[in-house]
Amino acid sequence: MSFVLIHGAGFGADCWDELIPHLSAEALAVDLPGRGTRAGVPLGTVTLSDCADAVREDVEARGLREVVLVGHSFAGVTVPRVLDLIPERIRQVVLVSAVVPPDGTRVLDQIDPGVRDLVEQSITAGVYQQTRAGAATMLCNDMDEATAASALDRLADDSAALLSEAVDLSGYRRDIPRTYVHLTRDQCYVEELQQRSIALLRAEVIDLDTGHMAMISAPGKLAAVLNTVHG
Repeated sequence: MSFVLIHGAGFGADCWDELIPHLSAEALAVDLPGRGTRAGVPLGTVTLSDCADAVREDVEARGLREVVLVGHSFAGVTVPRVLDLIPERIRQVVLVSAVVPPDGTRVLDQIDPGVRDLVEQSITAGVYQQTRAGAATMLCNDMDEATAASALDRLADDSAALLSEAVDLSGYRRDIPRTYVHLTRDQCYVEELQQRSIALLRAEVIDLDTGHMAMISAPGKLAAVLNTVHG
């Protein structure tokens, strides 16, 4: 089995750089449209279907089967679309503090109204841009200064579709085993929201004592969880 790693909002495939050396099997980190190897795609045009297509393209190009599909944060709304596209290639799903709102709603519908207003004001022409200061507060609470700087240097603009497009969770109805990695010090996707996602997924739950960017702040710990799931 191979690992296929899908990043969340505001990052690219390089957010997994610290984690990959700790994994026990081959790993493919996918760049979703608009960043990294797909930086030429205009972010304002990107949809959730485009994100799922990018994962499918990379998996098929590498000829991967028996995949452990790992989705972090906003990848929780891309993963089910991937499951519908290539179910025969996916053996296991692992969701790391993943956003899983009720089917047919928007991610924006699930956050505090005051925060939602600020986020919506940060969207221009279909592009969402996080500030470095805001990201430091939400994402780096368990990091030392150097690690936080390294993480923040990888921030990227993102498609607002990850926040404002209605989600399609039909892929989660497939009989593919799934595990939810619950991050107990997460200040971005907070405890209440993680518990809502867990309830919707009915997944096995593994607790990890880290903040939101566990693959950067505690790559060895997260890899140990993924390696155990991989078997």
